[in-house]
Amino acid sequence: TNKEVQIGQTLKDDEYIGMVRREVLDDFLRQRAKKNGATLINGLFMGMTLPEKKGDSYVLTYNDYEDEQGNARKGVKKSLEVDVVIGADGANSRVAKDIEAGDYEYAIAFQERMKIPEQKMDYYKDRAEMYVGEDVSPDFYAWVFPKCDHVAVGTGTVVDKKGIQRYQQGIRDRAATRIDGGEIIRVEAHPIPEHPRPWRVKDRAILVGDAAGYVTKCSGEGIYFAAKSGRMCAETIVKNSK
Repeated sequence: TNKEVQIGQTLKDDEYIGMVRREVLDDFLRQRAKKNGATLINGLFMGMTLPEKKGDSYVLTYNDYEDEQGNARKGVKKSLEVDVVIGADGANSRVAKDIEAGDYEYAIAFQERMKIPEQKMDYYKDRAEMYVGEDVSPDFYAWVFPKCDHVAVGTGTVVDKKGIQRYQQGIRDRAATRIDGGEIIRVEAHPIPEHPRPWRVKDRAILVGDAAGYVTKCSGEGIYFAAKSGRMCAETIVKNSK
């Protein structure tokens, strides 16, 4: 119907819809962790060996991309012994697989980061748009979200993952007058959990965030729950390590 509803008018003076660029937020969190004593490793987690008896360590295997002896693309295979494992490795969590946490249904989300003309970007200075309708998604919603100096245009679905490109074209068409002339600068796709995994804790290994399935089903929002579950987990470890 193309009817528009200004949901923002229902917000109180101290309420807002927060928008972030993950590449900026994630780097900020990494650097803050480093500043507070964490050791950062630029690598790819490949798997882990579980303890055989109480008190044994977990042995993590990973590819270290910063080791000068290895190939920059493949890295150097290394291992690390640890007492506790926090699986914060996303919806396709390898930690979850190793501890047999079980599967969950998921939505596929697809978006294009788009640089649009400055005068059109002004429209999105204080606005985020959500679109509904079978042309943009049969069971989810589509969006145009501001990302500081560009917008993210995307959609998602659970029931028709193979049709995601068709729905992406649908949101391009619906928002055409507002994004016309835009240049695609990045394309992103990722799964969004629809519910928590059957198991999120096994001995001294725990899942947080998307790895655990902590996401609001109706909106796909997961950053708050990732931060909240991560903090709760860390505080519990610190408390029981004293």
